[in-house]
Amino acid sequence: MTKKKKDIDYKTYLQLPALLAAQKPISAAHDEMLFVIVHQTYELWFKQVLFEVARVQKIFARRTLADADLRIVSEALARVDAVLKHLVRQVDLLETMTPLDFLDFRHVFRSASGFQSMQFRALEISLGLRAEDRVSYDGRAYASYLSEEDRKTVSKLEKGETLFEQVDKWLARTPFVSMGKFDFWKAYGRAVAEMLDADRKTAAADKTLSKAARDMALARLDNMQKQFDALFDGKTHKQSAWRLSHEAVKAALFIMLYRDQPVLQAPFKILSALMDIDETMTLWRFRHAQMVQRMLGMKMGSGGSSGHDYLVETTQKNRIFKDFFALSTFMIPRSGLPQLPPDVQKKMGFRYDGGE
Repeated sequence: MTKKKKDIDYKTYLQLPALLAAQKPISAAHDEMLFVIVHQTYELWFKQVLFEVARVQKIFARRTLADADLRIVSEALARVDAVLKHLVRQVDLLETMTPLDFLDFRHVFRSASGFQSMQFRALEISLGLRAEDRVSYDGRAYASYLSEEDRKTVSKLEKGETLFEQVDKWLARTPFVSMGKFDFWKAYGRAVAEMLDADRKTAAADKTLSKAARDMALARLDNMQKQFDALFDGKTHKQSAWRLSHEAVKAALFIMLYRDQPVLQAPFKILSALMDIDETMTLWRFRHAQMVQRMLGMKMGSGGSSGHDYLVETTQKNRIFKDFFALSTFMIPRSGLPQLPPDVQKKMGFRYDGGE
């Protein structure tokens, strides 16, 4: 006789006794409970985000990604961004506390700081933030502020492959960029040359412009020409500001320009989701910086950091997927895009037989 499984209740399933016993304010200040709960939930959400990123990395580790894999990746990255947006909104909760309320208990956690969050460091590393791109934290490596156990964890992650590196390799394998007689890079180069030449002729022939305005317009076009020349020069690509490989840049630009093609819609969603994540993490850092200034003014941050100024600097430097943002520089109007050959369009589209 099969033994009937004991029914599980809500409290047991969620392990609420342990969870709700974890909030232990160490001062008599009323607002310390809010501070503890918000930061504990930050860590819970970091755990979920790392769970999603690990799933995405496992998929990208495969040599071949099926169409169904791309859907899973796109949805997981969208969830990561949704969680991060939720973390930004949690700053609103912290800001219901006034600076005086915060000073009632700030002294009790001494040098403890969100800077010491191993999970947030793990997230940055897993996504692809490089050590050389980090803002110096009072002249010391960020890992020196972590416990020995946490240092081992992040050190192992830093030796592994990041999501940025996996995406770069995936993009570099993109088909359709060169197929049969169609070479996107050459066709795109001709389209750019035609566009810039037409713009120069228009500016030169515009009688409504003053000489100064015309010179300014032509100088702007010359600058655009230099940017495109640098883009096309694969030999100097490694010495440029790009992190993506030259092949990955070509593929990413191709995906963005021809996003309406059915087979490129899922890859485009993935690139968009990565930009969303980068943008939301930047917003979270900025909101955190503003909150710190609101609470502490020009005081040193907890953990001995340089407070607001340090956090503001991280919003600009601790970026991961900014290469995808830079690609907008090289967008051209749909009307100027090279026409895809019929055989390429056929392979990139979906065909359904509406038979009897």
